Amino acid sequence: MANKEHTDPVRMEKIVSLCKRRGFIFQAGELYGGLNGCWDYGPLGAELKRNLKDYWWRKTVQERDDVLGMDGAILTHQEVLKASGHVGGFSDPMVDCKACKGRFRADNLENLECGQKPSCKPGEHKNCELTEPRAFDLMLSTKLGALATDDDPKALAYLRPETAQSIFVQYKNILDSNRIKLPFGIAQVGKSFRNEINPRNYTFRSREFEQMEIEYFCRPEDGLRLTDEWLEARLKFYEEIGVPREKLHILDVPDGERAFYSKKTYDIEYEFPFGIQELEGVAYRTDYDLSVHQKGSGRPLEYFDEETKERFIPHVVEPSAGCDRTVLAMICEAFDEEELTDEKGKKDVRTVMRFMPRMAPIKVGIFPLLKKNEEQVRLCREIQKTLQPWMTVFYDDGGAVGRRYRRQDEVGTPFCITVDFDTIGENGPELQGTVTVRHRDSMEQERLPIDGLLAWLLDRIR
Repeated sequence: MANKEHTDPVRMEKIVSLCKRRGFIFQAGELYGGLNGCWDYGPLGAELKRNLKDYWWRKTVQERDDVLGMDGAILTHQEVLKASGHVGGFSDPMVDCKACKGRFRADNLENLECGQKPSCKPGEHKNCELTEPRAFDLMLSTKLGALATDDDPKALAYLRPETAQSIFVQYKNILDSNRIKLPFGIAQVGKSFRNEINPRNYTFRSREFEQMEIEYFCRPEDGLRLTDEWLEARLKFYEEIGVPREKLHILDVPDGERAFYSKKTYDIEYEFPFGIQELEGVAYRTDYDLSVHQKGSGRPLEYFDEETKERFIPHVVEPSAGCDRTVLAMICEAFDEEELTDEKGKKDVRTVMRFMPRMAPIKVGIFPLLKKNEEQVRLCREIQKTLQPWMTVFYDDGGAVGRRYRRQDEVGTPFCITVDFDTIGENGPELQGTVTVRHRDSMEQERLPIDGLLAWLLDRIR
């Protein structure tokens, strides 16, 4: 539920406008009127999202000895989702508004944005005649096979509603094919699909989205302790990508509101401009998942402990983060408008995206002071070729340097390099071979040797 005390619709409008104007996020199918609840990431958005996923993989899999990765299929066998309880049980309560003919989640009426008829006041619906709630299936299905027909139940498959089930189904294969013992995790980043009744809040709630998920298998007696440990690890991760802990809220989901199989669930929430909303859940799911798949498949999924000679179904702790929601949180947190006053007393507003350097879509802007100076351009292109294998850079020679700085500020580039007349020795040998490096946040500048740029930058963006 959104917390109205933390809403700032004007700020959100500015963020959405910047995201389209500068190529972070576009509505899918916009040319044809748009596909509701689906979004395309433009060049800068794709870089930002890739940086997030790469860093999540690095911290979750690459730098840990106890987590392995996988990449499961999006199309899901119907029996998998029958065993997990999704088929016939994965739905939201839906109501219709008889005045505006809109359809909405019955458990979220206070956040409705109707207003299509005088009787439907935005956010209220006090005067609306609403139908009785009814179950709405959230899963998207398809038919597989060249001769598949609508009445052929064997041809039915689903676009997965979550990444978790492919991990549970492949748990035994991964265990048997790798030298790993409990506790251990399986991590996955991938697309999921839900036929949301009412997609809303920009990219926050959509019908096609990406998850970053870990299923961490453990002994029963370790489940609660590991849930707390994973919570702290995830909070630290958000700080490392530029989402400060003071903007995060931890909800210890009470009894009666958790899933029936969960013994402990934490929701990590962030102060979005549209209210406090969930970024990630850390749930102790007990042995429910492997137990239902062992029963559904008729195949053993027990773990054999060589030391204790025990056989048992492992329990699971699940840190599950929304990739698109985290991207949106980083964008919201980075957005800033700073009032500046020049030497003549003239005031101006600088729009700047204060991304952490490791997350920034473009790490370095590279400028010749004068685009008609062949030597300056040549050195810029050499610097560009040196840096490109290691990071995303952007060459720009259009307009005054100050204007180029502002363009890079608006997309969050942390460093800008300018090759000038000192660099090429026209003002004397003292600064020859050095460039100006300008810092986005402070706007301060320093001179560095060209041959030391790569090491200097790598130390600040990793």
